[in-house]
Amino acid sequence: MSHEGIRDELDPGFARSVAERVISEVGKVIVGKRRELRIILASLVAEGHVLLEGVPGVSKTTMAKALASSLNLKFSRIQFTPDLLPSDVLGTFIYDQRTGEFRFKPGPIFANIVLADEINRASPRTQSAFLEAMQERQVTVEGKTFKLPEPFIVIATMNPIEFEGVYPLPEAQLDRFLVKVKVDYPTPEEEAEILRRISVIESWPIKPVASGEDILRITRMLPKVRVDDAIIKYIVDIVQATRRHPHVRLGASPRAAIALLKLSSSLALLSGRGYVIPDDVKEAVKPVLVHRITLKPGLDLEESVTVESIIDSILETIPAPSPPAVPPVPGGGKS
Repeated sequence: MSHEGIRDELDPGFARSVAERVISEVGKVIVGKRRELRIILASLVAEGHVLLEGVPGVSKTTMAKALASSLNLKFSRIQFTPDLLPSDVLGTFIYDQRTGEFRFKPGPIFANIVLADEINRASPRTQSAFLEAMQERQVTVEGKTFKLPEPFIVIATMNPIEFEGVYPLPEAQLDRFLVKVKVDYPTPEEEAEILRRISVIESWPIKPVASGEDILRITRMLPKVRVDDAIIKYIVDIVQATRRHPHVRLGASPRAAIALLKLSSSLALLSGRGYVIPDDVKEAVKPVLVHRITLKPGLDLEESVTVESIIDSILETIPAPSPPAVPPVPGGGKS
């Protein structure tokens, strides 16, 4: 995606500094969940969208709102319901009596961080309009096109335990999300810490520690992150293996391989490196692939076959390449 032709020099130290400040600031109201926050921040840098899965009450909304506050970005929350119309999300033209003309009133999707709460409760028509805006990063209403702000990320939530009155996202639409992140219950220690800090959390102490321009600057560095051929082969081998696994009906697509490359590069930058190592791929692989693999029907549940266990077995089977040598160029950029 073009950012007005601006190309920033590779500066992994800057990217790491931004990531550390943001995650630390969000940590004032989110206890634990550093891994989940890191994946979401890396997805924002990689210009991808996030699907959050978790039961109600595990701080999914708070996490998205805190991320926006720490970056001084506009936040919008959309509660998806069966009667939600595309115009309720995208916006519509309204008649202005003063001028005698129709003017566009932007919908809540015109924000930097958009929380789509329970996206699977909306009708397929609204889901399609919403996901089209995610893909194109623009909205077309009555033949007129309006660009969405930058940076832009949709964080959509799904409730994994309620299936009544929902419209499951088709596989092709799930594939549009860069990652799927599961938000689990806190550990006993984390839950106790939440209770101890509840007054601080409710006072909302989050302050901006970085900016949207900082995120865009890191995004512009991504094409300069070095990815050796051995790393590319490792990614391809993993994705190809999902298609050959005996328990898999539908394996990961080429889009998944691209997503794995992008997220791995983003994670490398946020770790302060200008080159990708196998550990970056391993960190990215489950969030990228878990929603892109469909199991064959009729599997014996006693075998405990899950998408996660299949990914684990693939990672155990495919040998990781040796980490690349540290590039002599400062910052690790391509020459």
